[in-house]
Amino acid sequence: MVPKIRRGSRTHGLLVYLYGPGKRDEHTDAHLVGSWDGFAPDPGRDTSPDPDPKVTLARLSAALDLRVKQAGTTAPAQHVWHCSVRTDPGDRRLTDAEWNTVARRLVHAVNLAPEGDPDGCRWVAVRHADDHIHIVATMVRGDLRRPRMNYDFKKAQAECRRIEKEMGFRQLRPGDGTGAKSPTSAERFKAERTGRSEAPRETLREAVRQALAGAATEEEFFTRLREAGLRVKVRNAPSGDAIGYNVALPGDRNRDGAPIWYPGSKLAPDLSLPKIRRRLADGTADQTTHPAATSGRTDWSPPARERRNATGIAERAAILLDSDDDEAAAQLVGVGELLDAVTQTSPAATRAELGAAARSFERATRSHVRAEHADTRAIRSAARGIIQAGSALGRGEDGGTTAMLLSTLVLVTIAAARWHSARGHAQQARASRQTAEHLRAAYRQAAATPMQALHDQGRALPEAERRAHQATIRAALPDGVMRADSSSTVDALTATLAQAEHAGHDPKVLLQQAIDMRELDTADDVNDVLVWRLRRLAQLPAHPGEATRRPQAGTSQTRAPASRTNNRTAPTAAARPTTSDPGNRPPRR
Repeated sequence: MVPKIRRGSRTHGLLVYLYGPGKRDEHTDAHLVGSWDGFAPDPGRDTSPDPDPKVTLARLSAALDLRVKQAGTTAPAQHVWHCSVRTDPGDRRLTDAEWNTVARRLVHAVNLAPEGDPDGCRWVAVRHADDHIHIVATMVRGDLRRPRMNYDFKKAQAECRRIEKEMGFRQLRPGDGTGAKSPTSAERFKAERTGRSEAPRETLREAVRQALAGAATEEEFFTRLREAGLRVKVRNAPSGDAIGYNVALPGDRNRDGAPIWYPGSKLAPDLSLPKIRRRLADGTADQTTHPAATSGRTDWSPPARERRNATGIAERAAILLDSDDDEAAAQLVGVGELLDAVTQTSPAATRAELGAAARSFERATRSHVRAEHADTRAIRSAARGIIQAGSALGRGEDGGTTAMLLSTLVLVTIAAARWHSARGHAQQARASRQTAEHLRAAYRQAAATPMQALHDQGRALPEAERRAHQATIRAALPDGVMRADSSSTVDALTATLAQAEHAGHDPKVLLQQAIDMRELDTADDVNDVLVWRLRRLAQLPAHPGEATRRPQAGTSQTRAPASRTNNRTAPTAAARPTTSDPGNRPPRR
């Protein structure tokens, strides 16, 4: 049951709308289901000998506004309290009597008309659809004082949660005040009229988020906004210092033809300029060049190198989230930026699911938990590196490292869900789980080709070598860890161990190192996770067809003993990302 509260100044105009046909003829059988005294005139059910709905509506408006006129100049300018209450589509249909009970409980909960108070405010509840009512009240009491209505939205929400439980309705999760502002009905209707898939507020929020991903300075952030095609207006103090900013979509104008501006703080609580500055100060993305975690390899493309580097950093973020420390709250913000960066540069096949994942995880990045000593430099640098490396192709090493990174991000978002659940953050935990589902779908698209190539290579290994590596896998992994339907990924894991051995690594040591990096209980497919960990640790190509000669059955296997001693144990920590040519522009939306 969802309450939505607004304030206004035109009682008669609101009643005309509620008793009218609606914007799309959706209003049917409009009538009162409750009122302050039970005897208010009802324009929809007028039983007088000569009914005139317009006259009756004027009488109802005058009755509601009586105390407002009596209070004169002491009445509030926004004297109309309007609350719509809607049930979930899966809930049963309420009777008029039940809606009357809901309305009375809500006006009591917010202190408009407490039960037993003869001086309570005047109100009516109008029903013109099966699933919701509108409560209209005028905020002047019988003693001509204003009602005390602090935190009316939170009180209405809390009462709706109690009503849901008592009436057996679907119980929604309580909010914590950190969610982004939803589009208004007017904004949604305008988006439909103009052919937009979403309201401008939502488009702008995503654009601002993506412009912030990996940005090193405030100036770079504003530059990215303009390059994304947005109108930007910076608000300055008399001293000349910027104190805020507004953004608008080109072509989104009001009835006077002026651009419709949205302050950053109205898009999301963490997109105000002061909070953006705090994020930049806590984790300014490094602008100097650092060697990527590729052991000196230069044959991989910049997008592939940066994705491989980001995978190691994401692994460490998951470990921090598993530690159940409040400082991990800063990592959630960094993971959100990493998702935004990957979305902007992802191959077309995965872009839709990754965009949905980034939008879902946005809710998981905000809570009342604050990291006292936030340091997000590594993860923000990874996001910056991905942005500056440019768009990845959906094939070859780019596609393979995309799958490698997405496999790790699934585990990161599951860790985020557990971190939020431990603190009672129901909405954020649900958003994290939704993100994991979108990432799984994107991973399946990205991993299909490289996994099939690895499967083919594993099947083509000489039988003796194949059995030896599978024995290593069975000895290292506990019983029940391997999925019953994972024969193809066992082949992929077998091929990866064979290639690691050919590169000079000890398969048993390397496999144990991959297992020990982090728990595997939350992995959707343990084999996939281990394949990507091994390929990253051993610096094997993420797409085996790129640089690995496919072994043929019956042929002898050459080894590379020269590097065995030094490479037996691969490094687990990834260095900070390489920054590409600073002249490169971030990808446009």
